[in-house]
Amino acid sequence: MNGASEHDAGDPAMTELYDLRVVVDRIEGRSVCGLQPGDCFEVTESNRVRVPEGRHFCLYAMAAVLPLLPAKQRPLPDGDWMAQDSEVACPDPDERLIMRIERTGRRAIPTRDLT
Repeated sequence: MNGASEHDAGDPAMTELYDLRVVVDRIEGRSVCGLQPGDCFEVTESNRVRVPEGRHFCLYAMAAVLPLLPAKQRPLPDGDWMAQDSEVACPDPDERLIMRIERTGRRAIPTRDLT
């Protein structure tokens, strides 16, 4: 676990969240935004977005995946569809860019620091 000691994990004043990486898994059409399979961005510490230095990420592809990220950051029951489904499509029908949401780590964050 990142960001807090092990004994904080059960503390009700702490919220456990996953850090995420959104990766371009494949492009089934023509790439118009310049992304390639393997391109990614990360969401860490609840709300920090990072794109690797020297790279970019299409705003429209990012907008398609953003609404799902808060749910993917939280622990989910095994039967929940969000726990099983990790693929998101870009809204451009000609591009058919498919992204994959990956959990990269888990951290405990003081609940008072979250909004």
